[in-house]
Amino acid sequence: MLLMLRLLATTLLLNSLLGASILNKDIEQFLKKSFEVNPNIIALNVKVVQRTPVKQMKNWESFIISIDATVKAKPKPRQVKQKMIWFSNGIVMTQDLLDIKSGESLKDLVSPSFKQEYYKKENLIYGNENAKHKVAIFSDPLCPFCRRFVPEAINYMKKQPDKFAIYYYHFPLPSLHPAAVELVKAAIVSELQGKKDVVLKLYKVDIDANERDVKKILAAFNKEMKTNVKPSDLNSDAVKKHIVSDLNVADAVMVSGTPTIFFDGKLDKTKRKFQEVK
Repeated sequence: MLLMLRLLATTLLLNSLLGASILNKDIEQFLKKSFEVNPNIIALNVKVVQRTPVKQMKNWESFIISIDATVKAKPKPRQVKQKMIWFSNGIVMTQDLLDIKSGESLKDLVSPSFKQEYYKKENLIYGNENAKHKVAIFSDPLCPFCRRFVPEAINYMKKQPDKFAIYYYHFPLPSLHPAAVELVKAAIVSELQGKKDVVLKLYKVDIDANERDVKKILAAFNKEMKTNVKPSDLNSDAVKKHIVSDLNVADAVMVSGTPTIFFDGKLDKTKRKFQEVK
């Protein structure tokens, strides 16, 4: 269904928007008009949520666009939300720019800013909220690389609470690791009960990532955590609220894989900027 929003030419000519200075509303109206030619779209809202000059390209800007559409589907219409990246120099718009020397996609360099409002108290797992640096981690506890990297990173930073405030956001990948969904819920239950070091212990739970039996998943979780989380605990309103909050933040900053790390409000593609802090 998401592909419905991408059924248009890679490059669009801005016939009515000549010149480098473009208003957000002009971009929004132009894209909305372009998308609305798709007969499957019933209602559509297009909004520029961030625009940034492209350092490598004079007079070019990147635009992060939020799309909220109602599309035809059976048995009833469904809502589709997504974010897209576009580039424009005021004359043309394109969904990507390539560095002719390196072949690097400039799209990979565009990322939403991590706003202050996303640093929520319930996501602070270690450190002082007024620490010099804020680190936001999005992770799936059954992601193989995450299982090696995330505990290492957290243990490194937690020893310096005045330097690092560590914010953790649950981001299970159900298509890759089905068991992670229930593990994350169980972890939130334990956090709400006041258990300590839940996130670090979560990465030690011994369970097949493809396991779908909730009882088996909880048995492995409780064994590691020394807890007694029950299936009925996983669907409380508080648990649902926390998961929705984490996923909404992930969506806002366009997280698509794990681990994803933001260091002081900016996407850290190296994932190791915290090690550069003296």
